[in-house]
Amino acid sequence: MSEVALLQIIGLCVVGAGIFILLFIKGMFLRVVGFVAMVLGSFSLIALGVPQVASLPPAIEKFDLAKVKSPDDLAAIGQKIFFSKGQCALCHSIGPSHSARCPDLNGIGAKLAPEFLYESLTQPQAYIYLDFRHATKPEEYPARMPHINKDPIGLTKPEIFSVIAFLQKMSGEPISIKVEDVMDSEEDQTETVEVALNANSGSTSSVLVESGVAP
Repeated sequence: MSEVALLQIIGLCVVGAGIFILLFIKGMFLRVVGFVAMVLGSFSLIALGVPQVASLPPAIEKFDLAKVKSPDDLAAIGQKIFFSKGQCALCHSIGPSHSARCPDLNGIGAKLAPEFLYESLTQPQAYIYLDFRHATKPEEYPARMPHINKDPIGLTKPEIFSVIAFLQKMSGEPISIKVEDVMDSEEDQTETVEVALNANSGSTSSVLVESGVAP
């Protein structure tokens, strides 16, 4: 028996007990308790009858360079990242929106150079866009853009380049991001991680030697 079915049975029992008290018990206090039990049980049954939808985190798209053959492939991956791992659509809109918490990205790929887009994504506080949707003085947007190459989002360089490719294609602009550049960035990032790991390993060994413990 599922948990929901068990709760529904309990709710029916509570409603039944409330009805029984109202019909056969004459004490005022108990009748009030029975009425409250019947109302609460009824609300519980109604709530449990609503279909339950599991709340899951956004799906993480795996960036497989072996499957990237063209800039359009990059843009397709970038679109998935935009709406999932990158969490861009939580604040940005594609088209005018009064509820958007960050700037509208419609046509942004045609307005800004890829280098500027990359800087805006990795160093979002370098240039602050103001909100001109109001009749009064322009204000800052309510949401602050995070560094998407750092935690908790943590996009890799290839993933960031693919998002830029998506923004360019969405804007009707020829995709200037080359597959070769993305592959080179993947190799550079792998080498950077290896160097960092080696440096950490060397630091640990030095600490062990200085403390008189053999590594």
